[in-house]
Amino acid sequence: MVKFRIQGTPNPKARKYLVDRDLKSTGKVTYKNAKECTHIPMAQALFAIPGVEQIHFFENVVTVTQGGLHDWSDIDQKVQDAILAHIESHDTNFVEFPDLPKAEKPANWTPIMERIDTMLDEMIRPSLQMDGGDIEIVDFADNVLTIRYMGACGGCPSSMSGTLEAIRSIVKDEIHEDIEIVAI
Repeated sequence: MVKFRIQGTPNPKARKYLVDRDLKSTGKVTYKNAKECTHIPMAQALFAIPGVEQIHFFENVVTVTQGGLHDWSDIDQKVQDAILAHIESHDTNFVEFPDLPKAEKPANWTPIMERIDTMLDEMIRPSLQMDGGDIEIVDFADNVLTIRYMGACGGCPSSMSGTLEAIRSIVKDEIHEDIEIVAI
């Protein structure tokens, strides 16, 4: 018997579904539509639920984001049913995007980017991951760091205000005061 726990997130359009086993053995991934994850039957089943606009896999959690027009009571059981229907055959070692080369750090990865990424690991990511999301560094050029929120954090008002300001403050205090942060 698979055990579920459902948790809200700071993003009212996202919920976390925790199960008693891994859904993603390493890393994390966010899918914004069913076309991105045709190789994952569980993900396909989740996108087939009316209102589901994004899913995020991380360890034993899948975070589902909806458009805000559906009542969570209509979605919760369907998410659990989709997970249950596929859990036994689900490959926790699935490749995130099989048609793309394995994700590696950008060619322009610099020591400053590494320091910021380590800072994110230590001070920011644990909280975001507890809320069903994450953050990644996209680029760093001309003292502008571009980041992307993932999972429940994408489009969340808390991420775009409080968390972004916290990141700006920490980067300015611990790395360099002239670095600007832009979220895409």
